[in-house]
Amino acid sequence: MARYTAPSCRLCRRERQKLFLKGTKCFTEKCPVERRAFPPGQHGQSRRTKISEYGVQLREKQKIRRMYGLMEGQFHNYFTKALKQTGRTGENLVRMLERRLDNVVYRLGFAPSRKTARQLITHGHFLVNGKPVDIPSYLLRAGDAVGVREKSKKIEIMHSSMKRVKDNAMLPWLSLDKAAMVGTFLIVPGRADIPLNADEQLVVELYSK
Repeated sequence: MARYTAPSCRLCRRERQKLFLKGTKCFTEKCPVERRAFPPGQHGQSRRTKISEYGVQLREKQKIRRMYGLMEGQFHNYFTKALKQTGRTGENLVRMLERRLDNVVYRLGFAPSRKTARQLITHGHFLVNGKPVDIPSYLLRAGDAVGVREKSKKIEIMHSSMKRVKDNAMLPWLSLDKAAMVGTFLIVPGRADIPLNADEQLVVELYSK
């Protein structure tokens, strides 16, 4: 399966905002977006500032796709599914992406980034409703419980990541039992509750051309 292997921080610089792809590094002074707030490449500082309507739509699509760590084909498949659902297509798309197991593992604080969450899931460290699931794209339903396997509860990266999650800062559609290392996907979130600094409607306009 295709995957992105170049430096993750280049993606943040290209979008000119933090996509939180490197975990704790994104919150330190070492974050390249803080030190070099311009696109990568030899012409990064000299690129024209005016951008076309298509360019704005494309950048918004790339931003969301990169935040969730998806390749173009995967992202387009999600859009096609969202288009077939009732309601606003853009909101359906974002809500579906939030249901991904790798995203929920990241949101619960078991991993410092979605990329690390995918690695932990594929290595078999998580259970969904008591059963092993090693598919990062697995879509959770309301009421599903996501827990760490008993033999995996001593993994240091999980414990260090969970320290960043404050009890009063958990998203309203998630609950977490830190002691048992089990989280619950309570409900499918509404768009207003999803902390995503992007305009998904521009993605709809882009794919509708």
